[in-house]
Amino acid sequence: MSTANTPTTEGTDTTALLEVRDLEVAFRSSTGLVPAVRKANLTLYPGQSVAIVGESGSGKSTLASAVIGLLPGTGRVTGGTITFNGTDITHASAREYQALRGSEIGLVPQDPMSNLNPVWSIGFQVKEALKANGLAGVADDRLAALAAAEKGEEVSAGGRIDVDEQVALLLEEAGLPDAARRARQYPHEFSGGMRQRALIAIGLAARPQLLIADEPTSALDVTVQRRILDHLGEQIHSLGTAMLFITHDLGLAAERAEHIVVMHRGRVVESGPSIEVLQDPRHPYTQRLVQAAPSLASRRIQTAHAAGIQVSEDELGVREIADDVDEVLRTEHLTKVFDVRGAKGEAKTLKAVDDVTFGVRRGTTTALVGESGSGKSTVANIILNLLDPTSGKVFHNGVDLSTLGDKELFALRRIMQPVFQNPYGSLDPMYSIFRVIEEPLRVHHVGTRQERETRVAELLDLVSLPRSVMRRYPNELSGGQRQRVAIARALALRPEIIVLDEAVSALDVLVQAQVLRLLTDLQTELGLTYLFITHDLAVVRQIADDVVVMEHGRVVEAGPSDDLFDNPRQEYTRELINAVPGASIPLYGA
Repeated sequence: MSTANTPTTEGTDTTALLEVRDLEVAFRSSTGLVPAVRKANLTLYPGQSVAIVGESGSGKSTLASAVIGLLPGTGRVTGGTITFNGTDITHASAREYQALRGSEIGLVPQDPMSNLNPVWSIGFQVKEALKANGLAGVADDRLAALAAAEKGEEVSAGGRIDVDEQVALLLEEAGLPDAARRARQYPHEFSGGMRQRALIAIGLAARPQLLIADEPTSALDVTVQRRILDHLGEQIHSLGTAMLFITHDLGLAAERAEHIVVMHRGRVVESGPSIEVLQDPRHPYTQRLVQAAPSLASRRIQTAHAAGIQVSEDELGVREIADDVDEVLRTEHLTKVFDVRGAKGEAKTLKAVDDVTFGVRRGTTTALVGESGSGKSTVANIILNLLDPTSGKVFHNGVDLSTLGDKELFALRRIMQPVFQNPYGSLDPMYSIFRVIEEPLRVHHVGTRQERETRVAELLDLVSLPRSVMRRYPNELSGGQRQRVAIARALALRPEIIVLDEAVSALDVLVQAQVLRLLTDLQTELGLTYLFITHDLAVVRQIADDVVVMEHGRVVEAGPSDDLFDNPRQEYTRELINAVPGASIPLYGA
């Protein structure tokens, strides 16, 4: 284990901005205090970026919450110290923390939709942040320069500024185009990336010395993620703001932070310069994180293929597929048009899917890739017969699904089963795990009660869950366990095809790696065909045999995974590949 818990200070002040020493945080429960952070140490210098890395439950967000004084009601600091800018804030009062938040320590939280008020305009919420810090209508030198540039005037240092202009400039600074108009809009009118930019504008509005970014882009497409993090990096560099970056992706952490702190079960198990930790991880847990990070695993596969080396089973990778494998599924000229309302209530049409044609080979994994809004999930819903196409056809084993009657389409649901992105949302919280998995068997009148019980037990074995789980409920399981339950339910009717819609994007890298390994093993064992919907090309590189790339509802490129990654023809595909984090990071074990 690395014992270096102090970041390098080259190019920074020698006085620490934030110093956490032997911090202990616990949560009160009916059985007493449950420790969440144990003897954690962390040092961050002015202008420096430090990433805290670890899976869910590792204590990384709890540590950050303790720093900014936002622990939940049952949480409290039980030991150690937190020193900010030379002042001990370990047990600061609510009023003292209120003075620190925003003006000295900013926050960009993980889920923008949960952290923006849906009934307030975006501009109003930025204005509230300015008012809370006494800065409404006050321009710093940077904003004054932006305002002068907008008007083509001479730059005058600081001074007063119209508050609406100030809000628009802050949103523009965060990378939102047409900021004055956008300020009048509401969160539901923004895309995920735009909402995250609004949170960045709020977090940096008062020019804090420290910005805590808690998984700020985990729910975003890789290209949007790269653009936002590039812009955030430029902003904090030009403002001289230090950043504490919370993430579960080591590849992303190494690319965005100078120093990495690895947490496991509440403890700091390793700490050091980013490249050093990634290239030579000392602790077994860090080694597991490096091996599991999809961004780095995809690099290993690509590097091996470029050198003509066969990728090991442990890396997943792409298998040899016979040339004569037939297509089990095919779409031809699929188009889907939705009727929508314009900004002024006028009737409009939106072409979500535009002339999409591709095939899925039997027993293989085909990845349907693209950014949010590319139409990939709409295509999946048409294939699953959850949406009717406006035009075009879907074929299963050469049979046009539009020619089937209701009874035949009901039977088709046994052949094609979905696994969705959010297992908690797709599992009924009122059903036990047994009932969740047994339900498709009961709906399709498969077997007796005893036979169904036996099948549920077999399915739990298949997805590596203990049989005792069947008596529990979804809220009693972790995210990875819930996704295994969703996969078990999808397998209950012995389908040929499973459609996985962003099925691993919400999971930590270690859990994600376990689920991907499970899917690969099940495919080999049961001869399954996967249609894998995702925006993450790092995952695609690990699991897909064929790739179909969609942009704005159209297929822009398609082909075998090796060919597409080694020689992408379209600029959009190259942009997706280049957006995968970790491209310039030396590989551990290479």
